[in-house]
Amino acid sequence: MPTPAVPDDPVTAWARDVVEGRIVSGELAIRACRRHLDDIEHGHKRGLTWRPDKAAHALGFFPAMLTVTAGAKAGEPFNLPSYTTFVVGSLFGWFRADGRLRFRTAWVEAGKGQIKSPVAAAIGLYRMAYCGIPRAECYAIAKDRNQANVLFGDAVAMANAEMPEPAFEGESLVGRGDLIARGKGDMTWMLEHPATGSKFRALAGDERVNGPRPSFVAADEIHEWKTDGPLKTWRSAGAKMPGDFLLWMSTNTPAADQVVATEWSEQHQRILRGEAEDDSAFAFIARVDPGDKPFEDESCWPKSMPCIGITFPIDNVRIEVNSSKRSVGTRLQTERLYFGVPVGSSEYWIDLDAWEGVQGTANLKQAKGRSVFLSLDLSKKNDLTALGIGWHDENEVLRATVRYWKPEYKLAERATEDHAQYVEWAAAKPPLINVVPGRSIEYDFVAAEVQKIANDLDVEVLVVDPAFLTDFRQACDRIGLETWIYIPEEQEYGSGLKIMIHGQGRLGMNSKKALWMPRSLQQLEDMILTKQIVIDESPVTKWCSGNAAVQADAQNNRFFVKKVQRGRIDGLVVLAMLAGASEVVETYEAPVSPWDDPNFTLVDT
Repeated sequence: MPTPAVPDDPVTAWARDVVEGRIVSGELAIRACRRHLDDIEHGHKRGLTWRPDKAAHALGFFPAMLTVTAGAKAGEPFNLPSYTTFVVGSLFGWFRADGRLRFRTAWVEAGKGQIKSPVAAAIGLYRMAYCGIPRAECYAIAKDRNQANVLFGDAVAMANAEMPEPAFEGESLVGRGDLIARGKGDMTWMLEHPATGSKFRALAGDERVNGPRPSFVAADEIHEWKTDGPLKTWRSAGAKMPGDFLLWMSTNTPAADQVVATEWSEQHQRILRGEAEDDSAFAFIARVDPGDKPFEDESCWPKSMPCIGITFPIDNVRIEVNSSKRSVGTRLQTERLYFGVPVGSSEYWIDLDAWEGVQGTANLKQAKGRSVFLSLDLSKKNDLTALGIGWHDENEVLRATVRYWKPEYKLAERATEDHAQYVEWAAAKPPLINVVPGRSIEYDFVAAEVQKIANDLDVEVLVVDPAFLTDFRQACDRIGLETWIYIPEEQEYGSGLKIMIHGQGRLGMNSKKALWMPRSLQQLEDMILTKQIVIDESPVTKWCSGNAAVQADAQNNRFFVKKVQRGRIDGLVVLAMLAGASEVVETYEAPVSPWDDPNFTLVDT
């Protein structure tokens, strides 16, 4: 079979413009477009056929039959802008060898204001009434019925809006009787197409219907979903259909703790990168690229918002960016919702403005001549290890900085697992994490850094999580760093570096002098809220903080936990340990030798 010539339809033309750089796009969007072009050239070998005429039919439906009902383009024909032409055309222009539509799932991820929901609603109307499907069943679903009604409400509004086609001047789909609306206005609960006996309605994601035979299911705001059970259920129901079925999933870029959307997004990213094969899954993901700086450079904004300036005013984005620069919380939210930057958590463990208010600089040169506290969270040898360093400045404010170690082995894979930028942080100048050779962290590297700090500064104490402490002390012995364990109740002193155990669980809870995480966490929160701490600003520490949540036990003792086991929180743990140590540990005076005591006299007996 000869290789098909590359057509010049609007879908393929847009894809070509993206791949050839005439349209600013991110890496994942470019891959989606390259996939389309590659499949036009080679897809026939897998039984795939590109039908521009079928794509044109779907694309033509929007401006001929539907009117924009909200936003800057309200009242105008629904001409599909930018990436939406590529998405809709791809979904209805690709076919399998048996004549059925190629794509049975569609993952569409883009920034705020990119009309994902209105497009999905319009597709629902198209599938219900204008694809020739007898008794078609179309559903809008979301995490709850109210959210599902947002998307379904767009469909109802378009069904009641005046049609743009001049031949239907003054008429709507409902007014003409093409569609029947069950209910009035916001209380409309179902649309019907009498000619085919088809229907379109909204459901909560986990709401059940008897014997569904779905032709189209639009699942919206996937980043808000807590479980993907409904997605799997509806996909299974669609798989049983003898005809075409499409599960549409639309979302903003999810945070790492939004597990459902994160996992589904990563599945589709692997498809776009060629790491997984699934000819039945369509994916379009609009994000800025890792090296972009959207808070400094507007030129990358179209990567995550392909319709910026069309469906969403650029000045609105500028307002959000300028406002977000003053608050780390809103900055993280803006990075994710507008620019597609994955962040650790959708919620923060402390007031975000207070956290931002204590970000600053902590240079070890400032610690000369001051008592220094160290805190160490020893990881499993293939995880992240963090060392906290703190001292009180001339204003009695605790200044704190954190250093990190990570094994070099499979660093990129670990970055994917932890939703972290380990590779980029290691390559920064100077490095933001210390990458050590091999599969695991030899504690000798950490011990050597502690020894160097102890030689250069007046280290009062090193507080350590008891896990792996024996291994760490053995590493200290190997490099010649003498250590001893301080136990408050015993008041016995040794020589070398003073180590104090910091309980992470219930260890230390009954002693006012011992260190215990709930007490240290409270101390850290108090210091942040009263601005009695300055934290050396670091993207790694910011990431750790974004991964954290606070959880209380039955006695209301509060501990740090990772948000649904996503990412690392080690940097935040050592900051809390520093805060606790700086308040609990008292400077002690070693016993004075009689020979050094000027008042000592030898009594001859």
